[in-house]
Amino acid sequence: MTRVRRSTLLATLAWALACPAAWAATWRAATAAELAAALPARAPVIAERIETEMSSASGAVDEHGRLIAGVVLITAGYSANGKYADYLLLQAPVRIGDAVLPPGGYLLGWTRAAEDLLVTISEAATGKAVVQVEARRNEAQHRVEQLRIWPAPHGSIQLGRFTFDYAVVDR
Repeated sequence: MTRVRRSTLLATLAWALACPAAWAATWRAATAAELAAALPARAPVIAERIETEMSSASGAVDEHGRLIAGVVLITAGYSANGKYADYLLLQAPVRIGDAVLPPGGYLLGWTRAAEDLLVTISEAATGKAVVQVEARRNEAQHRVEQLRIWPAPHGSIQLGRFTFDYAVVDR
């Protein structure tokens, strides 16, 4: 290997190791088949298994097959009262607000604030609150969605007309 080739190869390797964008996963919208394969028809919510509305499923997937996905829970007959409305499945660690959520199942619940939504994210298995964030009305978003997860690594989660950000925490 020539001296120029070796130095070019070493420079490229050094850049790739130093630049997070070089090794960050590429995310895209998940297909209906990917969502159906990963999301439960009945989500484990504390001591219950609550039916999900698969037509509302949304998510993002990376080239390794890791999903960040959500689906609306059919809460009729349950005492949800703002504690939960959606099921969130994380297959990668995610930062939301000031918390890093490890992979697992979570619940999204919200209450209306003056101008925004106050979103509480809880562990699905226990119902224990993990973090609260404000979802702000997104003026750029004209389409109202029950639940929409926009692709990572710096994505957003849309509830109605309101959004809050998340970021995948890799490495």
